[in-house]
Amino acid sequence: MYFLTGWPRRLLCPLKSEEEPFHIQPNSQRFYFAVLSETQLSIWFSRPSVLIVSYVESVKAAAQFGFYQQAEWKPDDSMIAVAAANGYILMFDVVGGGEDKYLYEPVYPKGSPRVKVTPGYKEEQCAPALSLEMKRPIDLEAPITSIKSLQEDLLVSTADGYLHILHWDGVSNGRKAISLCTVPFSLDLQSARGGPSLDLEGLYVRDMEYCVTLDGFAVVLDDGRLGFISPVASRFTAEQLQGVWAADVTDGTCVAVNNKYRLMAFGCASGSVLVYMIDTTTGSMQLSHKLELTPKHFPDVWNKTGAVTLIRWSPDYSVAMVTWECGGLSLWSVFGAHLICTLGEDFAYRSDGTKKDPIKISSMCWGAEGYHLWVITSKEEAELVENMEEAPPPTQTKQAGILQFHFIKSALTVNPCTSNQEQVLLHGEDRLYLTCGDPTQGLSTLLGHKHWHVVQVQAHKRLHSFPIQKFAAIDTAGQCIAVAGRRGFAHYSMSSRKWKLFGNITQEQNMTVTGGLAWWKDFVVVACYNFIDQQEELRLYLRSSNLDNAFASVAKLHSDTLLLNVFRDLIVLFRADCSICLYSIERRHDGPNPSACVELLQEVSMSRYIPHPALVVSVTLTSVRTETGIALKAPQQACMAESIMLNLAGQLIMLQRDRSGPQVREKEDQKKLLPFCPPVVLAQCVENVWTTCRSNKKKRHLLEALWLSCGEAGMKVWLPLFPRDHRKPHSFLSRRIMLPFHINIYPLAVLFEDALVLGASNETVLYDVLSGGPREGREPLEVMFPYCTVERTSQIYLHHILRQLLVRNLGEQALLLAQSCAGLPYFPHVMELMVHVVLEEEATSREPIPDPLLPTVAKFITEFPLFLQTIVHCARKTEYALWNYLFAAVGNPKDLFEECLMAQDLDTAASYLIILQNMEVPAVSRQHATLLFNTALEQGKWDLCRHMIRFLKAIGSGEMETPPPTPTTQEPSSTGGFEFFRNRSISLSQSADSIPAGKFNLQKTFSMPSGPSTKGKDSDCAENMYIDMMLWRHARHLLEQVRLKDLGCFSAQLGFELIGWLCRERTRVARVDDFVMALKCLHKDFLWPFPVIPACSISSPFKNGHRKTVLSQRLLKSQSADSLLNSDMDTAPPQASARNSNHTWLDGLGALGPEPKEMNTTSSHGGPQTQEAFLSPLTNKTEECSIGSATDLTETSSMVDGDWTMVDENFSTLSLTQSELEHISMELANKGPHKSQVQLRYLLHVFMEAGCLEWCVVIGLILREVTVIKQVVNFLDSPEVPPETVKSIRSGLLGVDAWASTDCLGYKPFLNLIRPQLQKLIETAVEQVQPEAFQPGASNPNSKLTEPQPGCPRAEDSRGPAPLGLALPLEPSGGLVTEDGGAPEEQEEQAADEGAYDCTLS
Repeated sequence: MYFLTGWPRRLLCPLKSEEEPFHIQPNSQRFYFAVLSETQLSIWFSRPSVLIVSYVESVKAAAQFGFYQQAEWKPDDSMIAVAAANGYILMFDVVGGGEDKYLYEPVYPKGSPRVKVTPGYKEEQCAPALSLEMKRPIDLEAPITSIKSLQEDLLVSTADGYLHILHWDGVSNGRKAISLCTVPFSLDLQSARGGPSLDLEGLYVRDMEYCVTLDGFAVVLDDGRLGFISPVASRFTAEQLQGVWAADVTDGTCVAVNNKYRLMAFGCASGSVLVYMIDTTTGSMQLSHKLELTPKHFPDVWNKTGAVTLIRWSPDYSVAMVTWECGGLSLWSVFGAHLICTLGEDFAYRSDGTKKDPIKISSMCWGAEGYHLWVITSKEEAELVENMEEAPPPTQTKQAGILQFHFIKSALTVNPCTSNQEQVLLHGEDRLYLTCGDPTQGLSTLLGHKHWHVVQVQAHKRLHSFPIQKFAAIDTAGQCIAVAGRRGFAHYSMSSRKWKLFGNITQEQNMTVTGGLAWWKDFVVVACYNFIDQQEELRLYLRSSNLDNAFASVAKLHSDTLLLNVFRDLIVLFRADCSICLYSIERRHDGPNPSACVELLQEVSMSRYIPHPALVVSVTLTSVRTETGIALKAPQQACMAESIMLNLAGQLIMLQRDRSGPQVREKEDQKKLLPFCPPVVLAQCVENVWTTCRSNKKKRHLLEALWLSCGEAGMKVWLPLFPRDHRKPHSFLSRRIMLPFHINIYPLAVLFEDALVLGASNETVLYDVLSGGPREGREPLEVMFPYCTVERTSQIYLHHILRQLLVRNLGEQALLLAQSCAGLPYFPHVMELMVHVVLEEEATSREPIPDPLLPTVAKFITEFPLFLQTIVHCARKTEYALWNYLFAAVGNPKDLFEECLMAQDLDTAASYLIILQNMEVPAVSRQHATLLFNTALEQGKWDLCRHMIRFLKAIGSGEMETPPPTPTTQEPSSTGGFEFFRNRSISLSQSADSIPAGKFNLQKTFSMPSGPSTKGKDSDCAENMYIDMMLWRHARHLLEQVRLKDLGCFSAQLGFELIGWLCRERTRVARVDDFVMALKCLHKDFLWPFPVIPACSISSPFKNGHRKTVLSQRLLKSQSADSLLNSDMDTAPPQASARNSNHTWLDGLGALGPEPKEMNTTSSHGGPQTQEAFLSPLTNKTEECSIGSATDLTETSSMVDGDWTMVDENFSTLSLTQSELEHISMELANKGPHKSQVQLRYLLHVFMEAGCLEWCVVIGLILREVTVIKQVVNFLDSPEVPPETVKSIRSGLLGVDAWASTDCLGYKPFLNLIRPQLQKLIETAVEQVQPEAFQPGASNPNSKLTEPQPGCPRAEDSRGPAPLGLALPLEPSGGLVTEDGGAPEEQEEQAADEGAYDCTLS
């Protein structure tokens, strides 16, 4: 409602004086402030905040009258009455300085349209020069306790128990005195008036205030009792007064009345403020509510504040400011919602935690429109605050100071028609704050951030119409804002960031907005007073036109307008004669600009029900009805204006259209509006009302409801109840229900469809480090007070409403409402909140609950698919002690866990596992964890698998350990499941015992705790064995089903040491029973196309084959390598040790590789390579051509396989024939995705290392790598190879050959290439293996390609757990290239003579 902003400002008095000011009193308009010190009366102007005049009493007169104590203004500002200590009332005339006497005048730049001839210039832009003249004093002969203005009279109470009624002129009519003893007091006005019912002897009025709308005085007597004195007739005389008491209160200290809401706020010595209302039937004082600090929010000070010293209602009566003896300020809304308090948080504590002394206040008052609070601090406080840099000597005069606190407030306080918008609009003295975003564009724009859109009102606009904003309104889309000052108005466009002002200043000065502003489509609707015609008018201005009366649609009004609102195409006005007028608006296009036509439809007199027009807070047209029968039959009528809502001093009154009687149909046919029924009171203590004119069949509950803000009572919603599926409603079921609920923020707007309340809250920032060093004299204000900001807030309320419906056994309605909101992004959170709140209340209750709600809530949530998630999330956010109560209501967590598994919701099942671990014995946890682990393995949920491994280990060790550190080279789960390093090597997790020590100098690149060979203190632990068994079982399952891709992902993600496991399983599950089926599975798994035969190959399959192969594979290789280097499959670079060992190992592998004559054929491994691998020149015996340019191009162009459009020019340099190009393109078409190629080569390497020769053959077939088949067949002669393996490979290849002949001819060319090897197998004769193939490089002294590496024996000689491990070069041709990148020409010739598709596996 009201929010503090920034730091307070200190106003210094230009006159030096030893006296401190102690009292401040504003005039009725709050333009002038009378400030009293002991012998001095000063008048300050509000804007600019300057001292105008000061009257200093002479020493002689001061001795006679005594020091000044209180002041009061005459309603027309022409006089000030001052009460002096010796019982005198001093009357001062406030004399204006004449036409041209101004203390301050604004100076405008040249060319400014704001010139001095502007009407109203003088009184609105200049600080006037005033003078004070004392008239004859009045001696009341007793100390004066209180002085209040009473229209034309002045009411003074004295310490001798009298009330004096003085005339302001003080001379002509004399004065009357009423003794308090003669006023009859009772508890209510129905008691017999047989004289005074209480002994008032010796008592006097300590404080009092007149309430216009109650027509009486609220009084505090000196013994602390509270009362209300009202005249029986219209005049105040002794015989005509009567009083009522507030029962059982004896500690009253002060009073303030609220004229708009007819409330009396009494301060008490206990620190509470009691707010009373007058019962209209009995006339008794009834306690409405209390304003007090709660121990929950202010545990340190709630009972240490001392007595309440001052209460001040804001000018619009929507908030009250309170201060206490101990100091501090606190702000409450009219019905008790607490907004701000300076006794806690950053106001009370410094940033180092030390406590500040609260500011003590002797007097305060609100400035114009409530944008400022003027505060005078008490004397001891003033010594701290007012001193300048150094403490002055006591004799020296000081500058007095006044503190000015700045506020921004909600537009709802003065212009309640903004309550049908879904934006928050706040306005300050010179700026507007609004929520960014368009509600029609969805929720994210309104809730996307916490920032305000701050609109500065321009300087010239600000100066000429103080106070800047009496009214502000925003349109539905949040794109246009209209603001009204004292004269005229302006509007601002958010899209163009420009203001639109009246072009003719005279027009602006000749109108003042009286009843408010509203937007209707693109028109501003203004209820204003026209000074020239002296006529109240209703005007509509088109937003896109110039702001000029020529473009306005004007309707004359007969009475002053107090309030205005818009509903669809209707305007509703509330007028000063207590009548309500309905107007229709129609858009016209007859002229060059669109205009609006306004027509009076209906007048409704409310004078019978409204005692005073100022009591009406808001008026709203709605489509709300008490019975929904008609709305159900004719849904279009649900959008009609069915009722008027009036907020009458906090009472919400509803006037509904009268649809009874036979005359309804004919009246509707004649388009006449129906009369209204007598009013019905819907709710009490209402501050704001929200309703919408939109309709949405899916969310009828929320859109046809009425939302109320009720101060400390929170919010209420008047919810419609609909029969389900259009069944006949139950006769006993009410059509609507009022549901109260509490929220933690002050509501400023309601998002109807989104079930959200928007609000704002004060936040503070400490800057007390600015003081720097020890405090001398006084602290600066920036140190004494924190900097205040206003934050946007929002809150969900749906769970409150659902719970209230369930409490009232309206589960069917709750279900309808929840289902309509199930699409909201925070609906799961709503469900959690509902369970959580009910659980906390019931499980922590000290008394047994006769009818617990939790089982009902649990049953309700089972209607939604989020049930399992909701319960487990709620449980994990609740303390363990409440779990038994929760699961007693919702079901056994074991059953819920199994439901999650059946629903394949593994993440939720994992959360239930944590519940089970705490509630069940470890065996049960392990059993359920195993179930979940196996399911997660099967579904490839690798993150969950890693958590489950850790969880199972923790069960074994008896406590949850910290999560294992993530290895540096662990691959993210999105990379497809294979791990690669840059720097020319694959990372292989090999167990140390699976490879002989001297074979490779390779360090493990990483170690996952889940691996079978994890070393450490718990390596012998049964838990590790248990986990390993599950991992082995899953790997066996994958291999049996020929799911190699899943096996690779599984190995890479969980750090499973595949090679070591395959070595053990080589003769068991790692066999291939059906080569054809395995081949088909791989094609399907890796999305690898079956090969097809090009037309040209049928006639000449191997014509010039070698060169084409070299070329195409060279081009492919360079492109593949480059894309791989930059692909997402790369992980972080390995450590230096790993890098070095990889190089050493590769060099050793090079020595074991095939004869270097095959150097220029492409490597079958697609791993990352460095550039020298494919920048070597390619020479040929028949022609020499450079491939460098093509390679460079393919490196920089990341083209996919088969897209050769970018290398046309390079092909022209290669002079390829058409048939050769066709052959290359066909070869590319026969290849699968690049990623699959990389994965297959990796698996080939793994199976080679593990000696699983059958799988090597299958992968060699799908990759169509002759070299692989050659090497395997050559190695089959080794005595270590079991005969079954040889037999299996022989029969497998024959089976593939037979299948290819019938079903897949594309494999025939490749099978023809390996015909010699197949023949060799069939003949089973021992052939001489090429000596170069498996001998160290040392045996070939002519080879310049590789240098011999010590410690790398022949593969046949290696013995150990993996005797069949084939050491194959991992590097493509780059690994076998000489240092200078060249290749001997004779080797090229040799390779050309071979002429086949010979490829080196790397």
